[in-house]
Amino acid sequence: MTPDDIEGFFAKREDLNLEDYIELDFDFECAGDPREAAAHLGSEQSTAQWRRVGVDEDFRPRFAAKVLELQSEPRPNGFSIAVECAAKGAVHAVRVTIAHPHGNFGPKIPNLLSAVCGEGVFFSPGIPLIRLQDIRFPDSFLAAFQGPQFGVSGLREVLQAFDRPIFFGVIKPNIGLAAEPFAELGYQSWLGGLDIAKDDEMLADVDWCPLGERAAALGDARRRAEAETGVPKIYLANITDEVDRLIELHDLAVEKGANALLINAMPVGLSGVRMLRKHAKVPLIAHFPFIAAFSRLSGYGIHSRVFTRLQRLVGFDVVIMPGFGPRMMTPEHEVLDCVRACLEPMGPIKPCLPVPGGSDSAATLEGVYRKVGSVDFGFVPGRGVFGHPMGPAAGAASIRQAWDAIARGIAVADHAASHKELAAALQAFGGR
Repeated sequence: MTPDDIEGFFAKREDLNLEDYIELDFDFECAGDPREAAAHLGSEQSTAQWRRVGVDEDFRPRFAAKVLELQSEPRPNGFSIAVECAAKGAVHAVRVTIAHPHGNFGPKIPNLLSAVCGEGVFFSPGIPLIRLQDIRFPDSFLAAFQGPQFGVSGLREVLQAFDRPIFFGVIKPNIGLAAEPFAELGYQSWLGGLDIAKDDEMLADVDWCPLGERAAALGDARRRAEAETGVPKIYLANITDEVDRLIELHDLAVEKGANALLINAMPVGLSGVRMLRKHAKVPLIAHFPFIAAFSRLSGYGIHSRVFTRLQRLVGFDVVIMPGFGPRMMTPEHEVLDCVRACLEPMGPIKPCLPVPGGSDSAATLEGVYRKVGSVDFGFVPGRGVFGHPMGPAAGAASIRQAWDAIARGIAVADHAASHKELAAALQAFGGR
């Protein structure tokens, strides 16, 4: 690019109508001039060639993605990750904010992803390492999306659960049980105090436990648990499948007794979820398979909060995400970034409930609560309830006992002295 070409991909905020742009934060490492690399990044994801040969025209004022901010510093030791076929030259670490005109693709998720996570970003000249760190939408773009139907407040109303976390449990064993024994485990966990008993993300419509049979058995168990406890409960059924079956499986699961639905967001596709949101009668809950493949490395890919924002945008009421601790291999600051992406203001889009999960139990509840900093989160043990040595009712009770201690300002270990379920949980899971 010539110097004039480069400058055509830079702009000042005050010179743009920011309602016409989404904002993208990128970190990248480049070989050569950082400003030229940033200009290429803006060009490749938007206009690319911006005029015809021999014609006096320039499409950049309307269509170009523009660099608003740029910071760079040299990397004397080269790229942080070895990349075959990387460009040669002095290496810089660069952070940019880019304004991308959303009129280029409109309020369409596949086209949005093609622009900001596609060929133009990950094959931009001179940039072998790049990570999309964040994405922000103006109200003019958000207006085209429904977002969550229930959101945090709606889910609390359904469950009549206020001023505390929402307590989920992943029924275990997650694969292998037929519908009736599976339902019995869910029933016991509801009696013990869970709000939501859920299918694992791996268990969908399978021949040994068909969705219709499972939803009918869990629906009956849920209603019995509601009658015995006097409080509402949710059975969360996994309907992950081919996109052309989502509506059918929604209707089947809800008719039989499920009152919330789990979808593995990225394997199914965000556009498929957006379609389902228009039809859905119950809360939609996202699970995170495939996201780590994009987000694990700090120097490459896509930050998981980008996926969190997109899941909220397309209509998920709850986003289950990799949680705290070594099991999920996600830095604490990144988990908190995703929690905030669920709850912070997003124009007309309702907040959704963040559920950071991974090897949780009564022993980890207080740590999660302190890190999140509010009661607006879901807590989702698996073995911490269903692997409890006294059974799932006791496992669920241990979670509620731990919360009672936290809410009353009592040390959880002290509370366990007079609560056998909690004591057994701390002994069984306290080292995790």
